[in-house]
Amino acid sequence: MSKILIYQVLPRLFGNDKDTNKENGTIEENGVGKFSAFDNKALKEIAKMGYTHIWYTGVIEHATKTDYSASGIPTDHADVVKGNAGSPYAIKDYYDVTPDLADDVDSRMAEFEALIERTHKAGLKIIMDFVPNHVARQYKSDAKPRKIVDLGANDDTSQSFVPDNNFYYIPGQQLELLKSKIEGEGAYHESPARVTGNDFFGNNPSINDWYETVKLNYGVDYSGGGNKYFTPIPDTWIKMYEILAFWASKKIDGFRCDMAEMVPVEFWNWVTIQLKSKYKSLIFIAEIYKTEEYHNYIHGGLFDYLYDKVGLYDTLRNVICGYQPTSDITFSWQRLNGLEDRMLNFIENHDEQRIASDFFAKDPVKGVPGMIVAATMNTNPVMVYFGQELGESGMDKEGFSGTDGRTTIFDYWSVDTIRRWRNDGKFGNSRLTKEEIKLRKFYTTLINLCRDEKTITDGSFFDLMYANYENPHFDPTRQYAFLRAYKKEALLIVSNFDNKDVDISVNIPQEAFGYINMRPTQIKHVTDLLANKQTALIIRENSVCLKIPANSGKIIRFSI
Repeated sequence: MSKILIYQVLPRLFGNDKDTNKENGTIEENGVGKFSAFDNKALKEIAKMGYTHIWYTGVIEHATKTDYSASGIPTDHADVVKGNAGSPYAIKDYYDVTPDLADDVDSRMAEFEALIERTHKAGLKIIMDFVPNHVARQYKSDAKPRKIVDLGANDDTSQSFVPDNNFYYIPGQQLELLKSKIEGEGAYHESPARVTGNDFFGNNPSINDWYETVKLNYGVDYSGGGNKYFTPIPDTWIKMYEILAFWASKKIDGFRCDMAEMVPVEFWNWVTIQLKSKYKSLIFIAEIYKTEEYHNYIHGGLFDYLYDKVGLYDTLRNVICGYQPTSDITFSWQRLNGLEDRMLNFIENHDEQRIASDFFAKDPVKGVPGMIVAATMNTNPVMVYFGQELGESGMDKEGFSGTDGRTTIFDYWSVDTIRRWRNDGKFGNSRLTKEEIKLRKFYTTLINLCRDEKTITDGSFFDLMYANYENPHFDPTRQYAFLRAYKKEALLIVSNFDNKDVDISVNIPQEAFGYINMRPTQIKHVTDLLANKQTALIIRENSVCLKIPANSGKIIRFSI
C-alpha cells in the first residue's frame, strides 16, 4: 500500500473567491465555496501537489443560520448554532449534504456524487467526516431512506438512560442556555434537556461547552457507574452502521471519525468488521487523544490509523517554538510502542492554530523542519491543511471564534492565500508573493517525494539521536537526524529547527550502517532530494558533514 498523503480542505472556504470578509457576515455578504469549485482543473492541481487523498471537511448537512426553508429544509434556531455558517460537527441530517455547497440546492446530493466521480477520475481518493458522538440539537433527517427511523424518534424521554434510547435525558428539567441570555433572542426550548456532546450531564451548558450538540447513547450508562448494555445490539449502533453504509455505498474511500474515543471501542469493532466485509479498501481514521487507549482502538476498535496529536504534533509544536529539545522527538515515537506506522502525522488541521499565527510560530517557514520530520519519519499517513503550504496565518477575526490563530469552521469567509492561488479558477503563482511561492514549492517537493520514494513509502527507520548527544558538531536541542533504508538505498534526513544556518556533522554509527546493510565505502550515488541535485557526501570516520540553512532540512539519498 502506498503512503497515504492527505490534503484536508473545507469546501465552504476553498472555492469562495469573494473577498468581502465582513466579520459575522452572512452567506449573501461573504459568499461561500461550492462543490463545483473542485472542477477538473482544481483537482488536477491538488493531485500535482502529490496527494493521494483529499479530505472534504464539512460535507454532511449541519445546523446553520442560513434559511433554506424554501427548499423544504427546516430552519435552525440561532441559539443552537455557532457562527452564521454553523459547525460542520453539529450534524442535523446524516443522510444529506449541506445546501451551502450546492449551486442548485435541490440537486445538492447529485452535485456531491458528481464531485466523488470527478475526484476519483483525478486519481484522488476521498475521505469524509463521520461524527459518531453527537448531533445538532435540532437533528431531524428529511432525506433519510424510507426504512430508516430517525434518531430519538422512539426514545423514552422519561428515563435518563435506556439502552435503546439514542440520546441521554435529564428528566423534569428544561435546557437553559446562557447564549440565549447573551444575545437576547427568543429562547430555544428543549424539555427534557438532553446531555451535551462533550459529556456535560447538566441542563445548563456554558458558552465553552458543545452546547449546540447532544450526545448519542451507545449503551453506556454513565449515571449508573458506566455499566455497558451491548447485548442485544443497541439501537444507536444499528443506526450508525446504516449511516456509514449509506456513504460507503457512494464510493467514499475512508472516514475520519470525529472524537472516536468518546464512543465505546466495542462499537468500532462491531461496525468496522461489518463494513470492511463489504467495502474491503475502506479506511477508518480515529481522532483520539488518550494515549493509553491507542492500542485498544487499533487492535480492539480495528482502526487503520489514529491522530498523533498528543505525541508527535505537540512535541513538534514545542520544538518549533523552542519549548522542548529536538531530542524529545525520539521519546515521542518510542512511546508509541510499535504503532508508529498506524499514526496520522500533521502540524496543522482545522482544530489547531496555524503555524504562521501569532499564537504558534508567527512565521510559516519555522514549520518546515517539523514538516520534514512528520512527513518522512515512517510509512504512516501525513496530512497538510489547505493554506498551510502557502503560509496562511489564520489571524482573521471572522466571527464566532474571534482572532484565535485558526481558520474558522463556523463562519462564511474566504482564505486569502487560497483565493490568490486559485486565481478565479485559473490557479498558478501570479498573485502569490515570492515567499509563498517558495514555501509552496517546498511542500509540493516534499509531498511528491513522500509519494514516489520507495525508501519513504516502504523503508525502515533508524533514529540517530543517541549517537549524537555528545557530538560537539551537532546540537541535539535544535537538530534532529535519522535514517530511512530500503533495499540498496538509504536516506539521511536532518532537520534544523535553529533560526540560524549551521555547519554540522552527523554521526552514523557502525550498527546503523549494518542496519541499512551498507558500508560507507560502498556509497556511489548521492542526491540532495529537496534541492533535486547531485551532491557530494563528505564522510569522515562515520560522520557526515552538512550545511543546513535556518529552519530547513536535508533529505540526502545515497545508494551503492
